[in-house]
Amino acid sequence: MKKAIDDIRGQDTAELKAKLSDLRKEQFRLRFHGSAEEVAKTTRHREVRRTIARILMVLGERDRKVAAGK
Repeated sequence: MKKAIDDIRGQDTAELKAKLSDLRKEQFRLRFHGSAEEVAKTTRHREVRRTIARILMVLGERDRKVAAGK
């Protein structure tokens, strides 16, 4: 997990927002995909949710840092 959050922190804000958009689209597709591949879907869905949460956390940290600097 440490590696995942470090990779996310290494990207700039525009890249993170684009990745967040892509992940949310994937999350939507996974939700309505069907239950044919239930196990694989559940695992990927969990990864997508956690990655979205990590990105939102990093973006929030950056926003708070900018707001505190003003």
